[in-house]
Amino acid sequence: MFFNIKKSMMVLMAIGMVAGAATGVQAKKLTLRLGHPMAPGNNVTLGYEKFKELVTERSGGKIRIQLFGNAMLGSDRVTMESTQLGTLDMASSSSPNMANFSKAFMVFDLPYITRPEYQKNLYDALDKGPLGQYLAAECEKINLTPIMYSEYGYRNFVSTKKKITNIDDLKNLKVRTTASPVEVAVAARLGMNPTPIAWGEVYTALQQGTVDAEGNTFSLLNDAKHTEVLKYAVDSAHNYSMHILLMNKRKFDSLPAATRALLLTAGHDALKYQRSITATLEIHAMKTFKKQGIEIHHLTPEERSQFIDATRPVWTQFASEIPAELIDLVQRTQK
Repeated sequence: MFFNIKKSMMVLMAIGMVAGAATGVQAKKLTLRLGHPMAPGNNVTLGYEKFKELVTERSGGKIRIQLFGNAMLGSDRVTMESTQLGTLDMASSSSPNMANFSKAFMVFDLPYITRPEYQKNLYDALDKGPLGQYLAAECEKINLTPIMYSEYGYRNFVSTKKKITNIDDLKNLKVRTTASPVEVAVAARLGMNPTPIAWGEVYTALQQGTVDAEGNTFSLLNDAKHTEVLKYAVDSAHNYSMHILLMNKRKFDSLPAATRALLLTAGHDALKYQRSITATLEIHAMKTFKKQGIEIHHLTPEERSQFIDATRPVWTQFASEIPAELIDLVQRTQK
């Protein structure tokens, strides 16, 4: 990923060094530990597996990425705190859960601030534009360096007990949310009862009735086997989430320039693969939902407008916490 002009120049100058085996990239062997919460086979998981493969290949085996997925080392918040402290080299967090560390990431939780048809514009701004530079600066303030903005996808509401065909059907559902205050506010505006729960505990919470709804991508819900307890779904696509791979900044800065460049270019190239498979996996998940008897209601344009109108006041609610400049940077990508 290219996060500012200085890093972009560094990566471009180093491309020749990292194109092949990259002899001399690291005098000694280096092992970097990466923790993330995503399920096996998920689009984010597959992206990190590709990242590991590229780093190994381009370093001639001198740099090794150890992957600890499926919340093996804890939730997004736990692993990101460890990465901040330097007890873990890298961690991946959903953009909603990054609100625990920087309010800047709440911008992506604003309902309907992005739309699927403008994804390429959003990624261009993140990968090599001012939006990525802005977020990189915010990450530096909390001792983190961005490596990859993985495509997670659009969150849809699902339920274990109540059919969802319109906005009124959401009322009074006990819904699991992340700790993002924006996500909590969106659920409340829709008449739901939001309950923040760490991802690794959600399946049990649904099974035991602690919550009876959640919002997530169909792909992750399928990979995490939540389909075993879910019965109904609606393609609300009420907000877009990324999974952001971040590295301890002091650790990153301590590495040789060629090694830093190798990690960034491997992340950049892994993203091409990761983003290219996401739509296919989401379609596959929807087909699996239907095979398992989960009813999916597809919103009409009029029904979607009701969701947009009902949640728009959340933008005003958080206007003092999310910089107008940042909102503008995201909105510029949506045309």
